[in-house]
Amino acid sequence: MEGSSGDGQTSVMDLPDDCLCFIFQWLDCGTDRESFGLTCHRWLDVQNLCRRSLQFQCSFTLLTRSSLSQPIIDIGSFHVSRLLTRFQHLNWLSLSGCTELPDSGLNQLQNYGSKLQTLYLDCCFQITDNGLSMIATGCSSLTSISLYRCNVTDVGLETLAITCSTLMRVNLSYCLHISDCGLRALSQGCSQLTAVRISSCRSVTGIGFNGCSPTLAYIDAESCQLGPEGIIGIVSGGGLEFLNVSGMSLTLIGGGLAAIGTGYATRLKTLNLRMCRNVGDESIVAIAKGCPLLEEWNLSLCHEVRFPGWASVGLSCNNLEKLHVNRCRNLCDLGLQALRDGCKQLLILYVNKKNSRVSSTAWELFKMYRGNVDIKDEEVMCIGPDWIAR
Repeated sequence: MEGSSGDGQTSVMDLPDDCLCFIFQWLDCGTDRESFGLTCHRWLDVQNLCRRSLQFQCSFTLLTRSSLSQPIIDIGSFHVSRLLTRFQHLNWLSLSGCTELPDSGLNQLQNYGSKLQTLYLDCCFQITDNGLSMIATGCSSLTSISLYRCNVTDVGLETLAITCSTLMRVNLSYCLHISDCGLRALSQGCSQLTAVRISSCRSVTGIGFNGCSPTLAYIDAESCQLGPEGIIGIVSGGGLEFLNVSGMSLTLIGGGLAAIGTGYATRLKTLNLRMCRNVGDESIVAIAKGCPLLEEWNLSLCHEVRFPGWASVGLSCNNLEKLHVNRCRNLCDLGLQALRDGCKQLLILYVNKKNSRVSSTAWELFKMYRGNVDIKDEEVMCIGPDWIAR
């Protein structure tokens, strides 16, 4: 094959860009990939063309010993605009930690965001509904977005839901200005929604999830002020597998969580009720009977769960593998016996023995009859899968 050199030989410089892209994608070492663009301007263009992800040292997704030791550079609109113009085929972008980045910093996403699928904006405190409007305009292929502590409202969520209908995972934790109206727009407009985080969104009661898609399998609603109707809305889709309502406010007491066990959450596998201090036996009995697939249940600090509740867990939770009972004031010898005689699949029991009403004799009997169960004297704060993995 005769090359452009005219002497009948072909050099690597004669390869078309698509071949160079293929070579670049096969480079495993990060150093090699960075050095690729230093060869010449053409190879730098190929490197820019092939880049699919971008994040900064300030990003919370890039926490390593080396990154923590380096000085933090304030990322502004100028930096983001230049980089988005240079890397026009990104499908993963993290601007997390860019605390002073204004809405205008997202302007280039309107031109170069068509292939973007994942966007992190955690702690971008200056991002408002105007920024979401830019994202909605240019990022129609978006499937995951994290807006942790962003200054957005229901208006921005409504705009996002209209254009980014392929959204599957949304993190709205500590977005203090959103309410059920914004959640309703998301749950109705995004039919493929699988995971939503609304931790500490104090204006959310849960009713915004009414009629949500059966694809919605993951909801993290820690420290929210959920009401009975909100609980019904959360489980209404019928596909829920993970639910975290730990630290729930006092709006639900006694049997207020019984709606979880009314038949809509039969696929639930992980349930976190940690620090739901007022949840009573009525709720526990209903959940134990109505959620037969439960594999992990955190009941730490659920002080109002008494013998009827523990008996129901032992009798009905036949698939339970992990149970958290740390600092449950009303777990007594009879309650532990009910767990011992039931829960045939139990593998791990988390408990603080020093703060328990259970006698040493009852513990020894539990160990004797259920030697396969690992009793861990430790307290786990977070359980379940990562939301982005859904």
